[in-house]
Amino acid sequence: MSDRAAHMNAFKAAALRCPLPSAVELIGEKWAFLILRGALNGLVHFEEFQAGLGIARNILSDRLGKLVAGGILARTLDPGDRRKVIYSMTSKGEGLLPVVLALRQWGEDWGHGEQHLILVDRVGDRPIRRICVLGEDGRQLGLRDLKWVERLSASDVQRAL
Repeated sequence: MSDRAAHMNAFKAAALRCPLPSAVELIGEKWAFLILRGALNGLVHFEEFQAGLGIARNILSDRLGKLVAGGILARTLDPGDRRKVIYSMTSKGEGLLPVVLALRQWGEDWGHGEQHLILVDRVGDRPIRRICVLGEDGRQLGLRDLKWVERLSASDVQRAL
């Protein structure tokens, strides 16, 4: 087998184990991202999402259900009005903040340009830094600086010592 064929076989095997397709399946659709953005910005009620996003009720209901089932949002009764439901971010959902910010920054760079609203740190009202890939030593890394390697198990690390 040639080196190229071996490389392609290794790539295919790794691709089948990659978590990216299942993540994209859950949040990679336009309305799911917009609902996520709304939740990250404080929208909590069905009516707020509908009014803020201009989304059809049936599509909103479907996407909210998927985000709840996927553990991104939690659904609880509103203690102030038992007829309403509150959708809140879970820890898993909050973990998507860097993903949403990176995608927004990419959109500013390659799509719609800089926006009038920017995200700032509550302490000092200073703009946040751009999302980037950093090396363990703090260096900013680009695609050519990266490569994939097998993760060492704890037993592999012990043997290496």
